[in-house]
Amino acid sequence: MTSTTEQFADLSATTLLRFATAGSVDDGKSTLVGRLLHDSKSVLTDQLEAVEAVSAQRGQDAPDLALLTDGLRAEREQGITIDVAYRYFATARRRFILADTPGHVQYTRNMVTGASTADLAVVLVDARNGVIEQTRRHAAVAALLRVPHVVLAVNKMDLVGYEEAVFASIAEEFTAYASDLGVPEITAIPISALAGDNVVEPSAHMDWYGGPTVLEHLETVPVSHDLTACPARFPVQYVIRPQTAEHPDYRGYAGQIASGVLRVGEAVTVLPSGRTSVIEGIDALGESVDIAWAPQSVTVRLKDDIDISRGDLIAPSASAPATTQDVVATVCHVADQPLAVGARVLLKHTTRTVKAIVKEIPSRLTLDDLSQHPNPGQLVANDIGRVVVRTAEPLALDAYADSRRTGSFLLIDPADGTTLAAGMAGESFASRAETTVQADEEGWDF
Repeated sequence: MTSTTEQFADLSATTLLRFATAGSVDDGKSTLVGRLLHDSKSVLTDQLEAVEAVSAQRGQDAPDLALLTDGLRAEREQGITIDVAYRYFATARRRFILADTPGHVQYTRNMVTGASTADLAVVLVDARNGVIEQTRRHAAVAALLRVPHVVLAVNKMDLVGYEEAVFASIAEEFTAYASDLGVPEITAIPISALAGDNVVEPSAHMDWYGGPTVLEHLETVPVSHDLTACPARFPVQYVIRPQTAEHPDYRGYAGQIASGVLRVGEAVTVLPSGRTSVIEGIDALGESVDIAWAPQSVTVRLKDDIDISRGDLIAPSASAPATTQDVVATVCHVADQPLAVGARVLLKHTTRTVKAIVKEIPSRLTLDDLSQHPNPGQLVANDIGRVVVRTAEPLALDAYADSRRTGSFLLIDPADGTTLAAGMAGESFASRAETTVQADEEGWDF
């Protein structure tokens, strides 16, 4: 019989890689993704025929591979990416879920969406333009979201004569900037997405480059999805109380384990109430089990009848997070309307939504030099800033650096449900010391 340790080892050794592409408008993100899919033979025949037909109608001699991801009519007509396009493909070495995110400044919010679950971000730069403000913004978002691996793809090398000096200058500037943000690993690759240089096959035009192709790096970069190493967190989604003749006294709490491991017989604390009990049973897929781990969806039964509802968090008593009503965090503002001090908002954390007030906006990040502009008073679309939010009820947040699942939240407009900002609790960017260690090892007035 397979031991628990072996089962966890199998989980952490998964061959799935989630990655996102980012870059400024016309840097070639969709073309890169299209080339990646095409050259890795991950495109169905009818998809390729459809792209060839549209390209022929436009008078193009070769198929426009960007059309493989730019699926919206407005995207095809304008030649830009507007929404996040998710694609699934596989090679003999690994499975992939990729998110092709927009490059337009006004769609930075979509880049936040695509990168929020990514293990790796591919940031494209036009070799003719070098590192620009939007490049810095995307690097900052990747660092803020704690994406562990960043690839700098210097695209359109064919338009600068495949010059090594051009690539080296851009790679040096970006690496210095991203390192200051705390990005733990940066890999620079010179490519031509249109011609296919160093995307799937090595380039015949850049013999001065001895590193991996984009696909080779994606296939070999070390990635761990071992959520079981973190303390257990179980946000309750639904209370199951059938009260039938067959199950007259059944009371279960259903949800998805966000992190860690739950065991029958373990002492747990329910937050924010602080009440304690012991796990009496765990039901998974209609069967009782003794142990369950993230990201399984299960129903937990406790020995004591406790007042528990959607939004409560069940955690082992030995490692339960502290609760707070003063949330200090970094946010990426994604709405068109500004977020100002005194704004009344809803804060959604896991399955819990509470009323809140923006008490302070201590600083806004200046992307050019990474300096902090103090007390801006408000954040506008695409700003990254520090906030202090006071909530009506206590929340059990972890630091985002410790858990991307239970350390993140959304600020929502209570009037129309619009998402205002994506927040990360705790410190904003990793310090150089942290990255070195990683490399080594209605009532609103309250």
